[in-house]
Amino acid sequence: MATSFTGGCICGAVRYECSAEPIMTGNCHCRDCQKASGGAFVSALAVPKNALKITGVVKYYDVKGDSGQTVSRGFCPNCGARLFGKPQAMPDVTAITAGSLDDPSWYRPNMDIYTASAQPWDYMNPDLPKFSKMPQT
Repeated sequence: MATSFTGGCICGAVRYECSAEPIMTGNCHCRDCQKASGGAFVSALAVPKNALKITGVVKYYDVKGDSGQTVSRGFCPNCGARLFGKPQAMPDVTAITAGSLDDPSWYRPNMDIYTASAQPWDYMNPDLPKFSKMPQT
């Protein structure tokens, strides 16, 4: 895993730099992530909020996640790229979409979450642990 990494949106208006290793990585199969991504899941990494420096304006849209708590989805208001998630249940954590990394080749998911909502046509890596909801930490 990278201990320092950067990324941003498609148009470059929003950039970020993180100075910490991810706390967790995974593929989220909840219906909200499916709708937000237009795909079967969102690959994301969770980092300590205080280790993340964001430049540019991020627009947030609040949704009620499968957990029943609010999740703020952050995206670039210019190009619409989805970049961040701020879960109310974990206020000291920010999730970053793996596709927004400048070098996503180092990213390795370590779990599949919300698999109860996974689509039957979605192929999941059989080597990853599966959780029907968010695992308790």
